[in-house]
Amino acid sequence: MKLSLLFTTYNSPRWLQKVFWSVLEQDHPDFEVVVADDGSEPETAALIEANRPQFEAAGIPLTHVWQRDDGFRKCRILNKALLRAKNEYIVFTDGDCVLRKDFLSVHAAAAEPGHYLSGTYFKLPMETSEAISQDDIVSQRCFDRSWLVAHGLEGQRGRLKLTKNARFARVLNRTTTVTCNLKGSNASAWKTDLLGVGGMDERLESGGQDRELGVRLHNFGVKPRHVRFSAICLHLDHPRGYRNAETVKAIREHRLKIDREGTSRTEHGTAKLEQEGYGAEMEAAAAVTSEGEDV
Repeated sequence: MKLSLLFTTYNSPRWLQKVFWSVLEQDHPDFEVVVADDGSEPETAALIEANRPQFEAAGIPLTHVWQRDDGFRKCRILNKALLRAKNEYIVFTDGDCVLRKDFLSVHAAAAEPGHYLSGTYFKLPMETSEAISQDDIVSQRCFDRSWLVAHGLEGQRGRLKLTKNARFARVLNRTTTVTCNLKGSNASAWKTDLLGVGGMDERLESGGQDRELGVRLHNFGVKPRHVRFSAICLHLDHPRGYRNAETVKAIREHRLKIDREGTSRTEHGTAKLEQEGYGAEMEAAAAVTSEGEDV
């Protein structure tokens, strides 16, 4: 199965490099990467270009989709990336998530028409996030709880979320009592379904916009399924100054409303972009045109 891996980034090249290292270790044989860049400074574009030879050597197409910085517009840049994605099945993560080497193959193996998949992440403290090196990712030791504890992780959490036993993970996925809501850091769906509901609603800011997409997919007839214990990624720590309680509350109220009303499609997503002339046929320019416009 051909996959398109989409994730956002914003002025976080150190974390993006770690994500790239983990992407290059993926054992799934056929996928592309589309980086959805919500207005980063040139350092991010330079990092992407510096990594391009490694991606080319591995046979992994790498596309950088950029828009100028005009506040938090994650949903809009994700929709641009979705329209640029070339493959039939879309896997979402974030530009601060280090993926275990079987992350994509787990999503591919569990993909089924009429369903979307949703997992979670294992959140790391800053000390542990900074400690992870390329060699730790290549060796996969950063996914061992003992290594994480030795590098700053505290407490007893993570014994189930970091399981390496595939059979046990499948049992946990089936028996967990956690509600299966779409989580943008670890999710996948068919591109036709995502376009059928209009993609992300760009009116929504940070604080549950991914879960809102899951509600519309469910109303569209696409059922959720857990890969919570089998598709593993580590979340690198960072500040969250872009999130506020009022925004989170507004998105929650909107989500509950569309759930009650059975709404499945937004016109404030991919359809809006296409009306504005943005489409998959546009060339994959690096970060910005010579006129300084979005691509």
